Amino acid sequence: MRVDKYLSSVNLVKRRTIAQDMVKSGVVFINETAAKPSKEVKVGDIIEIRYLKGPKRYEVLKIPTTKTIPKSAKDEYVKELA
Repeated sequence: MRVDKYLSSVNLVKRRTIAQDMVKSGVVFINETAAKPSKEVKVGDIIEIRYLKGPKRYEVLKIPTTKTIPKSAKDEYVKELA
């Protein structure tokens, strides 16, 4: 699954267009490498989003099969790292 689609599917970002803009502006990294919008996300990858307040890191646990998932199921798909 594409990184921009993954970010919106697992409710890390509200809309896919916002996720695309974040990736294009260079604030999204996958395994310490700057991500491109077409970069594929795999289970076990570490996604880092460098916000102005500080970076947030997430581990990919599962790839969703549907366009969106319920917010209550977010913990099954992504784990926030310290």
